[in-house]
Amino acid sequence: MTITLAPMEGVVDVHMRDMMTRISGFDLCVTEFVRVSQVVAPREWFLKYCPELETGGKTQAGTDVHVQLMGGEAHVMADNAAFAVHELGAPGIDLNFGCPAKTVNRHMAGAALLQWPEKLFEITSAVKAALSVEVPFSAKMRLGFEDKSLALENARALVEAGAQKLTVHARTKLEGYKAPAHWEWIARIKEVVDVPVVANGEIWTPDDARMCRDISGCADIMIGRGAIARPSLAREIKGGDFAEWPEVLGWLVTYCDMMLDTKRAKWGEGRMKQWIKLLSRTYPQAKLLFDQIKRVKDPYAIHGVIMNEARDVADVA
Repeated sequence: MTITLAPMEGVVDVHMRDMMTRISGFDLCVTEFVRVSQVVAPREWFLKYCPELETGGKTQAGTDVHVQLMGGEAHVMADNAAFAVHELGAPGIDLNFGCPAKTVNRHMAGAALLQWPEKLFEITSAVKAALSVEVPFSAKMRLGFEDKSLALENARALVEAGAQKLTVHARTKLEGYKAPAHWEWIARIKEVVDVPVVANGEIWTPDDARMCRDISGCADIMIGRGAIARPSLAREIKGGDFAEWPEVLGWLVTYCDMMLDTKRAKWGEGRMKQWIKLLSRTYPQAKLLFDQIKRVKDPYAIHGVIMNEARDVADVA
């Protein structure tokens, strides 16, 4: 079984990838989507989303980071994929056909392309042709745009065009992130393609992971929000221990230290709050902590509250 950390826009950036892979359990990361259009994006644009390109395409823990591309023009996607791999050293390429954001879909990218299987084939085959045969090449899709009527046809189009692996988020664009995830549809997709299929959607606990694998028939999974809300989830799925609050708080301190060291401390304010709020799903202590900082604007003050919590927990221990 392999577990991939999902490419969550605005959440799973280089810092969160660093934290999640330090905690262990993840075998692969995929970047937030790199939006490309018209021309080959400059090196700086790729490094914005994947600074790991400067360290061999790996996190500090040694986990590979594949670059995810999103766009609607086949030749532009192909040229950018070739540049990312052959010039910048990306260890793999993933194509985004799942983003449900309205701004993305208005510009014929992400999940909007699921309305035209022929377009998926055109883009994917162009990218495949631009890459060396040994380069890992995958695609991520949802079950459809407004409905699931093209799910099987879309999956076949991606694989016939050259995708070596297919990750399926088990909802349509219209369904967004509303429960449930339709894992049974992943099983149907798995029956019509001859490449590994990775199941994604609504995996919050080890029990969810077991149920997802049973229903979908997939050996491999991708987790996103579940891992941010429960940082030890990947290691638990692989037989490790659940992280109690003192351990999680130690990771949170490390992450908040990173946020103050980014030279964009104000930006770090939002990221600190975001992780603490997501942790509230699993840890009541995080809910109490969020209540203390939700109206605080100064990132250094937020950091101080977190450090005080860490000291209090250490004193009790």
